Amino acid sequence: MSRLSDANVELARQMISHYPRPKSALIPLLHLAQEQDGWVSNEAMAHLAELVGVTPAEVKGTCTFYEMFKLHPVGTYMVNVCTNISCQLNGGEELLQHAEETLGIRAGGTTEDGMFTIEDVECIAACTEAPCIQVNYRYGLRLTTDDFDDIISALRAGNTPDKLITANTGEPIPSHGTLGLARQHLTAEQTVNIIAPELIHEAPVWLASASEEN
Repeated sequence: MSRLSDANVELARQMISHYPRPKSALIPLLHLAQEQDGWVSNEAMAHLAELVGVTPAEVKGTCTFYEMFKLHPVGTYMVNVCTNISCQLNGGEELLQHAEETLGIRAGGTTEDGMFTIEDVECIAACTEAPCIQVNYRYGLRLTTDDFDDIISALRAGNTPDKLITANTGEPIPSHGTLGLARQHLTAEQTVNIIAPELIHEAPVWLASASEEN
């Protein structure tokens, strides 16, 4: 896959400017690369390394630490089915088996049309709403197998599934890699504490205040 596009290079430079050290921007930059292509390629990691002044190996070390970054192409929709303890006790394993049968693939696989990838995942922090899934990190809670089928049918038809929680109800679920539909833009006057740590000699304000109170 490609390096960052010209537009994304400009956006990457804006992100980097928010940090006292360029390499501190690696995680949002990796999200940017994944938003562009749906996954993070070696070429993209090499490009990020150039932008922040580290080696490609350092970028890959950060990328491989986090589950949400994919090092290979995945489907337009990443379907994460939780099978951790709460979901497991409430039908998570059965929901995963149904998902595999419905889509004709095993966990870790992608449908032939490139539309869906299934993953068997650990806790996704919705234990009181088990069993639950995520589709491109949008939640589906307390799902039955029929609910799952409705979600897949809606996505195939280009519609937003009623059973998924989205930030903007009715808007299409974006392709894999897009975490948010809005991006924060900061001017130089709005950024906070963009100073290298070794240049800061005063105690933090909160620590000074605590010392005065004691």
